[in-house]
Amino acid sequence: MSCTDRKIDYLRRQIPRFDCVPGCHDCCGPVTASSQELARLPVKSDAEHEAALAEYNCVHLGPNGCEVYDQRPLICRLFGTTPNLPCPHGRAPEQPIEPAMEQQVHRLIASTRQRLL
Repeated sequence: MSCTDRKIDYLRRQIPRFDCVPGCHDCCGPVTASSQELARLPVKSDAEHEAALAEYNCVHLGPNGCEVYDQRPLICRLFGTTPNLPCPHGRAPEQPIEPAMEQQVHRLIASTRQRLL
């Protein structure tokens, strides 16, 4: 396991969880992810990527929501946990992510090559 993989796992554990509105996918637009995060996700074809982008959706968004929820990228995990990326329905964890931890997530994202999902 690489240093970046360990950092991703560490940061995932630091991002608070909360229950989304069932069936909601308002935060699920195209996002970017590092190659380490992409390696954890199912491979999608170019046609699947193009179809998702045409609808301004994530390629991993299915009829019942996120199909890779447990392995979703860090940026997806931040939605709703910080005032910088609020849930459009007002959902949030009891305690938002610590600002210093949010900055660590953003630094990791900025330090890795990102690819559009």
